[in-house]
Parts: sequence; structure tokens; C-alpha cells
Amino acid sequence: MLRHYESLGLVRPSGRTGSGYREYSEEDIRRIFHIESLRALGLSLSEVKRALDDAGFTPSAIVDDLIRRTCERIAAETELLTRLRRIHAADPAGWEDALQVVTLLQALGSKSADARQRAALASASSASSASSASSADEVPVPVEALVEAALGESDPHVAGALRWALARSGDGAPALLAEGIGSPVAAVRERAVRSLAVMPGGEAAGHLRDALTHPAPVVRGHPALAIGARGDTDAVPGLVDLLMEGRNDTDAADTLSALAGDTATADRIAHRLVERLARSTPRAPARGRLTQALAGVPGTRASQALAELSHDADRAVALTATYLLHLREAHLRDAR
Repeated sequence: MLRHYESLGLVRPSGRTGSGYREYSEEDIRRIFHIESLRALGLSLSEVKRALDDAGFTPSAIVDDLIRRTCERIAAETELLTRLRRIHAADPAGWEDALQVVTLLQALGSKSADARQRAALASASSASSASSASSADEVPVPVEALVEAALGESDPHVAGALRWALARSGDGAPALLAEGIGSPVAAVRERAVRSLAVMPGGEAAGHLRDALTHPAPVVRGHPALAIGARGDTDAVPGLVDLLMEGRNDTDAADTLSALAGDTATADRIAHRLVERLARSTPRAPARGRLTQALAGVPGTRASQALAELSHDADRAVALTATYLLHLREAHLRDAR
């Protein structure tokens, strides 16, 4: 090692003994320890030489570079560890099975949407085969990989294939998807809910219902649409929140209308809409959306609310309510 350092000009012995052995002074030994310390930080030998010999050298730039390279190395090692764990979770019987999982995992991360979609469909096929008697030739993709792909997929066709694969993946997927509902990224929250909405069983529905009580309205909205589409009236408050915020308000109004199938539920929805109208700021755009939503709610409570709103101080709301009330009365006449 010392001969190598000497050949590179990193260290030079202060002298030699009569028999030719190198002699190192205390300063030489101190430099050797400095070399080893800098190498331990990850510097190359050329960087070490520059650090020790350049009087104007400042360590900040090279330390910044070391931090960057270390972060890249950690990210690469973490990705490798994740891939290895997923291959282990698939429990391959042999190298052919292991390579099949690796191929599918690589395809799920491909830049090609077509490749990702084919991998998702193959994953669904593997999951279906694994649950049947003919599972010997099929190795399912680990559910963690499918969930990660689904939460990060922006292409609608690939996303649909991934949701289909997750619905057939068995246990584990609902809990992992539920973690996505708490993501700070709105797109991830929506993907998590859309995936949970198509999953069979009570566990997925339970996670969606739990999300209805999330403190952030932006998180409650998507589960409300999914739960409401299943006919669950617990979604009503969240759907009204969507109307107030103007997010997916058309879907929210349609879902409220579909839920108002009996008198009690219709009156409850109408009461909720009227309550939010009373609390809303005058002339706020939300008042118009709430008024329009009453059109799809049957029953006397909704009709009374529209009659009252036809005299509202906000002319746009009053005109909308009057028009909707006339349509409602005409429909009742035709029904008789």
C-alpha cells in the first residue's frame, strides 16, 4: 500500500536506512493517517492528493459531491433491496421462476405504457392462476410491486389493468392501498381510492369508509364518491363537501341523486344541502352548485327548499331555483 501511495506521489519517505528500508517521520505518518481518513469518506486517491497538496483547496465542493454520490448509491442499493425482497416474497421455486418475476418487475417500471399494460395483465393472469389448481407454472408478482405501480401510474389504460390485477391479487392489497389515501399528493390519493373502489370484500370498503372521517376535506372527497357509488349513505357529508369546493361537483351531485332513493334519505340529503346553503357566504359560487344539486333530490323537503331559494337575495340562485322548481312541478304533472 505504501509503495502504491509513493508511486502516485501521495507520500514520500523522509529517508532510507542503510539496508534500504523506508524511514517515515512523524509528519509522514500523520499524512498517511490523513490519506486513510479521506479515503474512508469515499474520496478517490486522486481527490485525496488534491485535497492534501492544493493549498487553496476548500472541502465544501468535494463534500457536496460526496453527499450526492452517497445519496445516489443509497438509492440504488435501496432499489436493489426492494427488488430482492419482492422476488423473495414471490417464493420462486427455481431460477426460471425468479427470472419471470424479475422480467415482470422490470416491465412494470418500463417507460413504455404498452409494456407496463402487458405486465399488469400478465400479473393479473398470474394471480388468477396462482389461486387455481393450475398454478404450478405461474409465479404471481408481489402485491407490493403492483400497489406501487398503481399509485404511480398516470396512463388510464395501464391504471385500469393494474386495478384489475390488484382486485385479483388476494390479501394484502387493501391495507397497502389505504396508505396511499394519506399521501400528500392528490393524484396518489385518487389512484388509491379508485383501486380500493374496485376491490371485492369488506376490507377495501372499510378503508374507504375510514377515509370519510379524514380531517382534510381534500382527502375525504374521493372516498365519498367511491362509497356513494356503492350505495352507502355515509358518503353524503363528503359529497356535499365536494359541491362546496367545486371538485368533482357534477359526479357528487349525480351520486347524491342516486342515493336519494327513499324518502328518508332524500330528506336527509336535502336537509344537508339547505344547511350548507345557509352557512355559505352570500353570492359564493358554491351556493349555485348546492342549489342545482337539489334538482336531483326527490321529496317535499327539496321542493320546499327550492321554493324558498326562488326568493333568494342572490339573483342567480333565485333564477336557478325558480327554473328547477318549474321543471319539478311539470314533471309531477306529467307523472299524474
